[in-house]
Amino acid sequence: MLHIYEVLKRPVVTEKSTYLSNELRQYVFEVDGRANKHQVKEAIETIFDVDVVDVNVMNVPAKRARRRNRRMDVRRPGWKKAIVTLAEGQRLELFEGV
Repeated sequence: MLHIYEVLKRPVVTEKSTYLSNELRQYVFEVDGRANKHQVKEAIETIFDVDVVDVNVMNVPAKRARRRNRRMDVRRPGWKKAIVTLAEGQRLELFEGV
């Protein structure tokens, strides 16, 4: 069983995740590969003191990347992503002003 503070790894801040947080109250996190929806919900509610309405979890596959300056192929590892929807009127201060 994962500890609450082991479930969340980092917030994912991209153009799309910023749109989701501003318009739809959805926040994107990279989570531990062993975490499930219930653990993600419990971690978000405990750490940020908010009400979670929905959690969507997906595995992002590994990708190959080419480094031009060294002419070598590298493999970026796969990771697990969670999109968390909060209750009406609630926000995460972590994403504000980014």
